[in-house]
Amino acid sequence: MEYRCPECQGECTQQGEQWVCEKCHETMVLQPLCPECHKPLEVLKACGAVDYFCQNGHGLISKKRVDWQPVAG
Repeated sequence: MEYRCPECQGECTQQGEQWVCEKCHETMVLQPLCPECHKPLEVLKACGAVDYFCQNGHGLISKKRVDWQPVAG
């Protein structure tokens, strides 16, 4: 996944669970949001697979449909 910094539009690189902007050095975590209601998704991890679940009635969400929102880390 490629990600750009919301502050300066610099390219970000992943370092563990965090993303760091190479230009302004801002550190952030990307939070998964439901594409329907834009509320945080529950992350379900089992047997090496990662799935996303919307607790607001939209059920399981494919990782291809997840919207990602940066949160300051």
